[in-house]
Amino acid sequence: MPDKPDNSVAVTIEVAEEELPQRLDRFLASHPDLDLTRSRVQRLIAEGLVEVNGQPALKKYSVRPGDELSLTIPPLPPREAVAEEIPLDVIFEDDHLIVVNKPSGLVTHPGVGNRTGTLVNALMFRYGSLATGSTADRPGVVHRLDKNTSGLLIVARTDEVLLKLQRQLQEREIKRQYLALVCGHVKDDSGTIDAPIGRSLRDRKKMAVTDINSREAVTEYRLINRFTSYDLIEASLQTGRTHQIRVHFAYLGHPVLGDPDYGGREKWVRGMFAPERPLARNILDTLPRQALHAYQLSFEHPMTGVKVALRSDLPDDFQNVLDILRTEQQEPD
Repeated sequence: MPDKPDNSVAVTIEVAEEELPQRLDRFLASHPDLDLTRSRVQRLIAEGLVEVNGQPALKKYSVRPGDELSLTIPPLPPREAVAEEIPLDVIFEDDHLIVVNKPSGLVTHPGVGNRTGTLVNALMFRYGSLATGSTADRPGVVHRLDKNTSGLLIVARTDEVLLKLQRQLQEREIKRQYLALVCGHVKDDSGTIDAPIGRSLRDRKKMAVTDINSREAVTEYRLINRFTSYDLIEASLQTGRTHQIRVHFAYLGHPVLGDPDYGGREKWVRGMFAPERPLARNILDTLPRQALHAYQLSFEHPMTGVKVALRSDLPDDFQNVLDILRTEQQEPD
């Protein structure tokens, strides 16, 4: 391998025995421990910065179980987020931090395919600067929400506050509650889902409950209301894995309603009894995304020590679905 570039990162990955053979560039670009686009992986291979079992990788090599992959990843030049005038619903702000009520459809920060039009771009326009963060295009980001998940999100304005909030998040001191409308009925009125989450072996763009290259994931939940074919759930995150609530409830067989990636949309409708399908399709026409909203957030202010507790009302699309269910479906006694 060529000499290691300054400030580069060395990564070693062992391909799991259960992994299906696939092209090296595709495997690395979808690996949960890496943040690399497929084109960048291909450049690393072309530059001799990827080895397979101690030998320079070939462009079209397919990984196999047991392979040891070694990468040398040089840093990218900083790419700062640009300021854009985008409406924001700020429900708390001071000199240290901001809490935003993010609408569905808004990406949290710039990334591949979304360099502009994100929450961070809007915050840069309104506030001018945020905490530096780990990368230039994610200033102030403490935690994220999926594009089509709405609700409360914390952003740090200074580096000191960012570090303190990230520490609170790691130590599970920031309490985050979501409302989710899930398909079918959960077995218990409350419970804990403790199941590790990693990249899906079937579709590398998705996450799944798996023991392979996964991390601990814990979600607590309680039933709020039971409708004829759906349950309204409050879910509390103990960890913060990608798509965690969506994956965990799909794992239980109760995907979040409207979720196209984890079985809560057309797949759910196809599996229903025929008389129930018209109502289900009416609901999905009303809700073009997953029924998931981060509605409560509480934490200790990192500078003042005062407890901050905030709540966000359901957005109209989610509320409209509940109204439809209450008027058109008969709740069980």
